[in-house]
Amino acid sequence: MTSNLLSRTPFPRLEKLPRKSYLAPLRLLNVDHAQPLQGIPPPLQGIKVLDLTRVLAGPTATMLLADLGADVVKVEEVSRGDDTRSWYPPAAPLSESAPEEAAHLPPESAYFLAVNRNKRSITVNFKEPEGLGIVHKLVQRSDVLVENFVSGKLAEFGLGWEDCRKINPRLIYASITGYGQTGPYRKAAGYDVIVEAEAGLMHITGEPDGPPCKVGVAATDIATGLYAHGAIMAGLLSRAKTGQGAWIDCNLFESQLAGLANIASNYLIAGQEGGRHGTAHPSIVPYQVFPCKDGFIMIGAGNDKQFKLFAEAILGRPDLPADPKFSSNKARVANRQELVALITETLQREERDHWIEKLTGLGVPFGPINNIHQTFAHPQVAARQMVSEVEHPRAGKIKLVSPAVTYNGRRMPITRPPPYLSQHTREVLTELGYRDEEISELKAKKII
Repeated sequence: MTSNLLSRTPFPRLEKLPRKSYLAPLRLLNVDHAQPLQGIPPPLQGIKVLDLTRVLAGPTATMLLADLGADVVKVEEVSRGDDTRSWYPPAAPLSESAPEEAAHLPPESAYFLAVNRNKRSITVNFKEPEGLGIVHKLVQRSDVLVENFVSGKLAEFGLGWEDCRKINPRLIYASITGYGQTGPYRKAAGYDVIVEAEAGLMHITGEPDGPPCKVGVAATDIATGLYAHGAIMAGLLSRAKTGQGAWIDCNLFESQLAGLANIASNYLIAGQEGGRHGTAHPSIVPYQVFPCKDGFIMIGAGNDKQFKLFAEAILGRPDLPADPKFSSNKARVANRQELVALITETLQREERDHWIEKLTGLGVPFGPINNIHQTFAHPQVAARQMVSEVEHPRAGKIKLVSPAVTYNGRRMPITRPPPYLSQHTREVLTELGYRDEEISELKAKKII
């Protein structure tokens, strides 16, 4: 392998792309009507969310709610805050204009910044009666509470579902755990990588002759956050009809089980055990990464028509689709090794950009294997404005991945940068009716 991939143009120039492939997404952002469509108003504006989560699954869910306009108050441990605040390097460099009141804090970790935009941060020690009183007041005025403590832990402090339900019967109370509120594992802590192993994902990830591998990001955590976000939205819709709150039980184990998708169905329907296939698909050929002379490319010829185009234009073998060994997907799966060897031998003759140019507009799904630099240099990232720059009070200008969904071609705005620890404690307590001298006394006692 050569080491100059970054010096090469990783994508075909736009003028070489078929017109439909690059103008269609741009039209979504610039609707050509006499009266262009506007984005929708933030649908959760006025909804108050009490966020008792940390690390990734819970903060992902609450960030998505904040993106939709909810007022998310993130309650953090007094001295350290969310665990991920200390997960650095890397961290954002501190600005010279950072507020003096936060000078004692460590730098803002990249991990924390990733999933905490649009929130407010307060610190409360709710193990103490005065701190618990603060959180109870927040419960009283909240529409949603999201927590990711081990099952039953918050009930020990007077913040369990039954406790909060008495304070606010309309509360949507979402619990995110490792294994759920019932069953023999209900008290077990939830860690993404453990659940990846225990719920089947790691077993089917990796090369056929290699050991199991974890996914490159905490995919189970992220999926659980998405499930929790959807469930909370459903809870709010239900409350609008019934006037009653609900207890949502969302966990990593069941989210990952559901995420096994066709692999789970293969086992449940046909008793077929899953296995590791590297980048290959167990049921489609060719559908995997192939090496080129100087890099890698993903090819996904998912049907007979696509394979015919690929065989003729890329392999130079118009005879292959008529060969009984390759004439159908079933036959190609049965003769996987022979076909993969033939494709590999062909693609290794030329560099990656050569094949990108030949595949562009052909009608066969493909994509280069990009590193993260190349990913953010992708023309679609710029065209769809998938990176947002916001002003952080401690770090100055920082870049964040934009919200992933558009409404009438517009994204929900990032109205707040990720907060520094305890940034909004005084502000929120004032809203709850605490006087300045009471706040100072609570701070002196290390309740906040």
